[in-house]
Amino acid sequence: MKNEISVSGIEMKWDSETGDVLFEGGDVVFFWISAMKTFFDSIREISGIESTNLVLETTGFRQGVIVGEGFRDMKNIDASNIVNWISNTYVAAGWGKVEIVEMDKDSNHFTLHIHNDWEYKMNKSDNAQIEGIFVPSHYAGVLTGIFGQNFWYKTLQYQNADQPYSIVEYFPSNITVQKNIHELSRRQEAEQISQLEQLIDQNTKALQNLVIELSSPIIPVLEGIIVVPLIGSYDEERAEDLITKTLEQLPKHQAHYLLLDLTGLPKQLSEHTAAMIEKLSVSARLLGTEVILVGVSPELALLISKTFTNLKKFECLQSLQHGIYYALGKSGRQIM
Repeated sequence: MKNEISVSGIEMKWDSETGDVLFEGGDVVFFWISAMKTFFDSIREISGIESTNLVLETTGFRQGVIVGEGFRDMKNIDASNIVNWISNTYVAAGWGKVEIVEMDKDSNHFTLHIHNDWEYKMNKSDNAQIEGIFVPSHYAGVLTGIFGQNFWYKTLQYQNADQPYSIVEYFPSNITVQKNIHELSRRQEAEQISQLEQLIDQNTKALQNLVIELSSPIIPVLEGIIVVPLIGSYDEERAEDLITKTLEQLPKHQAHYLLLDLTGLPKQLSEHTAAMIEKLSVSARLLGTEVILVGVSPELALLISKTFTNLKKFECLQSLQHGIYYALGKSGRQIM
């Protein structure tokens, strides 16, 4: 069915079969399409695809609710006349042809065919492979406004070069735009938290590696003599790393004497650290390296004599200087 009207010399034509509305021979929604495309592209550029889709869905739905409530009050629309009302109203407004092809009045389930709507034309004009969101959600809002209960939708088929129309199902649902907004916010918040946790983990790992590398360096001071300063507290990972690195370096430096400098350890030596010292010392001895404990303070000496008696089997000296002199003397050398 085709209709024409002339207003102040301007010709307008409607084709209810194709859903076209022409203004002086051109598509009446051309300027609307151009403006909305710029609007949608701007939102995508600023907010990203997921947020943009939610904005379109929310806006389309809420506008539909206003339309549905308004026409329900004016036209007394219900399930008996909604088919003709939706088809006639939206084709006249240039929104393309929309048909309710299936309707279950008892359960309020509807299936719509949407053909040549302005959102499809907008995406087609830019050759964009974007599926319609605003228009399908708009009709969910219309049904919500008319029936006074929340409707939602499911798009079964999108219009494209091979499909002449979109197929969308509508049904009562507890899904709401407010719930979708909340879920998106929670997802984005969770993503940000996850990114922060990953960053913290990376920085923590880098800091741990730096601490391990700097806190217990292996220092060759003289031929056959190396010094390893023990600094701070040692957990299991750090202790194993120290033992492994030290034992690997002993043959490389042909070390006859290993001086473990205890100056940087806490005054209250822990059982774990004492066990580490013993394990390292015993292992070094098996490689032919004698271990000398240096930097033993009076407090530490008392602690070893009372608590960590297993460390008494190693030579203990007060300072690093004494340890170097001791190692030189045992090897038959001296500093001149």
